[in-house]
Amino acid sequence: MFVAKAEMLAQLQSDILRLQGFKPAGSGLGALSLGAIDAAFPNRTFPTGAVHEVVSPASEDLAAASGFLTGLMAGLMRSKGVAVWISTRRTVFPPALKAFGIKPDRLLFVEVPRERDALWAMEEALKSPALTAVVGELRDISFTASRRLQLAVEQSQVTGFIINRAAKLTTTACVSRWRITSLPSETPDALPGIGLPQWRVELLRIRNGRPGVWQVQWQKNRFVVAAHNEQPTTNHEPLSQAG
Repeated sequence: MFVAKAEMLAQLQSDILRLQGFKPAGSGLGALSLGAIDAAFPNRTFPTGAVHEVVSPASEDLAAASGFLTGLMAGLMRSKGVAVWISTRRTVFPPALKAFGIKPDRLLFVEVPRERDALWAMEEALKSPALTAVVGELRDISFTASRRLQLAVEQSQVTGFIINRAAKLTTTACVSRWRITSLPSETPDALPGIGLPQWRVELLRIRNGRPGVWQVQWQKNRFVVAAHNEQPTTNHEPLSQAG
């Protein structure tokens, strides 16, 4: 009787995670590895086929978020995936993508004239199963709009990333919320010069997971966690009731 109940609870938990955008590790969708950060995710697996939010209200935050997201997409795309980046103006320098292991012809840039066009374009792109990932730079997004994006990826299994540039955050239906800030780069040999990209990575919210803060470097086409710090600040981070 006890074994039967345990199996029933395990199956129920698995079904809930699946409905919330988390796929089992054996599905082949958990190929992206973030090292020690993986422990923060349910099943220790980065949730693909879901929508993630990165808050970037300032210009310097946008640059840091773009670099970190490029590394994430490199892991998702591998050698054959194709991704789309949607914005009202170009913020990514295509030749720099090679530093993160992405071939420039694998990332399509879509520039739209208005913010509402960016949201529409992102929703349409997320419906296409031919894509691996979609990034959308948005000034603000409502819970209803984010829910539509989440429903789109549940059908297509595309992974979506919202770069939210709003000064004041609101509740969204995204599976996770991140804040990425730049840290001084470090050279491998401690000599002066341009070093390895480095970020302070804050996982502010993750459904059924554990938020945290990490110091992360980009080394040899992969993320390396240099330090695991305190819990993220939540003073200005409204959380979804589903989180």
